[in-house]
Amino acid sequence: MEFIKELDGGFSVIENLEVSGAREGKFGVTVIVSRNSTASAVFTSNKVVAASVEYTKNVIKNGIVSAVFVNSGNANCFTGEQGFKDCETLVELVSRDLKIPKDEIAIASTGVIGREMPIDIISKVAYESLSKLGNKPENSLAAAKAIMTTDTFPKECAVEVTLTTGETVKIAGITKGSGMIAPNMGTMLSFIVTDAEISSEDINKALKQAADLSFNMIVVDGDESTNDTCLMMANGQSNVNVVNDGQVDSNFQEALNYLCINLAKKMARDGEGATKFLEANVYGAKDQNDAKLAAKSIISSSLFKSAVFGGDPNWGRIVSAIGYSGCDLNPDIVTIAIADDEDEVDLVRKGEILAFENTPYLERAEKIMQSKNVTVNIDMYLGDGQATAWGCDLTYDYVKINAEYTT
Repeated sequence: MEFIKELDGGFSVIENLEVSGAREGKFGVTVIVSRNSTASAVFTSNKVVAASVEYTKNVIKNGIVSAVFVNSGNANCFTGEQGFKDCETLVELVSRDLKIPKDEIAIASTGVIGREMPIDIISKVAYESLSKLGNKPENSLAAAKAIMTTDTFPKECAVEVTLTTGETVKIAGITKGSGMIAPNMGTMLSFIVTDAEISSEDINKALKQAADLSFNMIVVDGDESTNDTCLMMANGQSNVNVVNDGQVDSNFQEALNYLCINLAKKMARDGEGATKFLEANVYGAKDQNDAKLAAKSIISSSLFKSAVFGGDPNWGRIVSAIGYSGCDLNPDIVTIAIADDEDEVDLVRKGEILAFENTPYLERAEKIMQSKNVTVNIDMYLGDGQATAWGCDLTYDYVKINAEYTT
């Protein structure tokens, strides 16, 4: 898309935005300051939610967020009344330091569930982070690093988009997520800021669409977190309104989708213990909902993810996952192919099995399955529905990481 240009520097591309990050051991604090920004957010659909999620849901109702406080190392979930008190304590700390009203400060947490917040340590790191606020690329990188838990690399993205009107605005974001990733937003925190002018209501509409195409289409392990938060702020520094006649500019929406997909794919690639990146493309489904069901089912299949890790082109696990996904399927006409960056081979073509033992199809498939990037392409020939989901393989290291997570 020629109207979208990727930029270096993460959050530093947005004017009147300050960010920071600091760590002490496994505990980190990120602060994002964008005063008087319109804002909205989407959250986990888990019925067990962190105190920070409940707290921020109330803040978001006002439609204005000037600062976001994020801590890693402790989820502040299932911590009872004390969890809410800890949210209030940390928000009060930020409010005093930055002279920002408490009802304009959102909060998010990630880490171990069911442990009380080590408030003394988090407060100490918070003051350090606040002292480092700035608008340089290194500030953005520090912010992305401070929210990491089992992540192996920081995740940030920034774009400039040329609107249908010819005007330009910028969007930047960071995210974290490596394990406990499921289709209804995983244990992910994502924070996005744009210099566009857009109301909180329109942010919500645009963000939901972007999340449905990105964060809701990744799977690492199928476990849905209690803390998922994707919050977007608009500080209006460009003086460009991206809503015309009640509709969000289509190029702006595409750019937001692009940014969120970029961040989501980085999470999938960084899945706990992962050695391979997995993509599933479904075409020709009855409708988009069926396509999403099929794509996410493939990515979610522990059997197929294990086969990807072992380099086994066991396509029976693919068709099985589609079959139990709930989508319409006619096995007599479906096509199943796998690909990497250099080759693609049909395993089943319109219901005809090609990849028998000792066939060139199976030999090519075995070679493809050794690649770091494995793609599954499905054509169902039932309609015009299509969708893409992303994930990773399921490895010994994933089990090891989660067997020892709190010990």
